[in-house]
Amino acid sequence: MFYTDEWTQQELYKNTKLLEEEGIKVVLIDTILKPLRNIETITYNPYEMETMPEGTIFVFYCDSGKTTKERLNYYKKKFPKYRCVSLRGGRGYWRPNYQLLEEIEKNA
Repeated sequence: MFYTDEWTQQELYKNTKLLEEEGIKVVLIDTILKPLRNIETITYNPYEMETMPEGTIFVFYCDSGKTTKERLNYYKKKFPKYRCVSLRGGRGYWRPNYQLLEEIEKNA
């Protein structure tokens, strides 16, 4: 579940909640200078990213998700102390008003 190379928006929310309960930080990384609405993102900045706690999970996104998925091996080599994931569908599939329902959380 946590170890796939690509997460949907639903998986991002669900995994973030579960991982942060275990003390693992999940950070959404903007690679296209277009922040997503209703969620905290940081712009791709290797220096800033290297200051994050070891084991942090970086979730990269672009417009379609294709470019970040193709670059995932590059990101993994550049940030070996961190887990790197691509956001499926990128900004194009992002639903700003999406929320996890309690039913989904109960099934986790």
